[in-house]
Amino acid sequence: MASAALLAGCGGSDGGASSSSATTATAAAKPTTLDLTLDFAPNAVHSGLYVAQEDGSLEAAGLDLTIRVPGSSADGAKLLAAGRTDLAIMDIHDVALAQQQGAELVAVGAIVQRPLAAVLASRGIDRPRDLEGERVGVTGLPSDEAALDQIVRGDGGDPKKVRRVEIGFEAVASVLSGRVAAAIGFWNAEGVALQARRPDTSVFQLDAFGAPVYPELLLMSTPAVLAEHGDAIERLTETLAAAYEAVASGTDDQDAATIEALTAGSGDKTIDPETTAEQLRAVRPALVTADGRALAIDRAPMRAWATWEAASGITTDPPDVDTLIWSRAPGR
Repeated sequence: MASAALLAGCGGSDGGASSSSATTATAAAKPTTLDLTLDFAPNAVHSGLYVAQEDGSLEAAGLDLTIRVPGSSADGAKLLAAGRTDLAIMDIHDVALAQQQGAELVAVGAIVQRPLAAVLASRGIDRPRDLEGERVGVTGLPSDEAALDQIVRGDGGDPKKVRRVEIGFEAVASVLSGRVAAAIGFWNAEGVALQARRPDTSVFQLDAFGAPVYPELLLMSTPAVLAEHGDAIERLTETLAAAYEAVASGTDDQDAATIEALTAGSGDKTIDPETTAEQLRAVRPALVTADGRALAIDRAPMRAWATWEAASGITTDPPDVDTLIWSRAPGR
């Protein structure tokens, strides 16, 4: 398979104390069945999941993983709480808000290691403080407001002078039409799409303007699932880490194999290879930490994020990092 060629070519709750190596033989004899719900339709950030699925790595680790695509109103926290999924990819801000509301969620890995929020600005907006007096599109989510404030303030501007317009999730169309001078969006998706249509678009990334570097997308589970399947989930994170590290260290030529695995594994015939290749080139460095580790959740950056999360008004209090991160999650 092409995904196999890719790998070959690229050089607080606890579920128990047993190591994954001690359980591999048992797992191979009787695969553990797990369900994982995505945060969105299959795209470049999910590539490591499908590479591991298509090249047989998950099967070799004794795992029978079903990857589910969410409905339009999917809520990872609710699906986990209801026992309708074992794992879910969630935006870190949704995780923080769910924890604030009492949800028992545990992060077992990080899919993307950097903030994805950005201000996407039309021609003539050369820096974030130029947005004073301009109309800027937001979705209405608290994290959007916080990102916009941080980016403008981080460039020495006054966020209160920005005219906010609620546009839903129409960042690209709203900027292209001139309805707004800029909009909040993900630089790896909307940013790529907008620059493909209008190359002179400016993309101001959140962590370039004073926000801490934190993992935007987390792989979440619950204490109950980890108590039952802790060893299997540890094998899962190890397997996915290898796949994501292969994707991150791949070349443009190897991206075709990654996209083939994504398309074949998801069965999504609407995936556009050219657009996905552009998104993959953009996001590839963010799939690993600065020292090349995939899935890792490092505690120090998470504590900095927790402080910022409350200071920026997304949550009322800093999220409890010790409770949030699984003791056996990869990272420091």
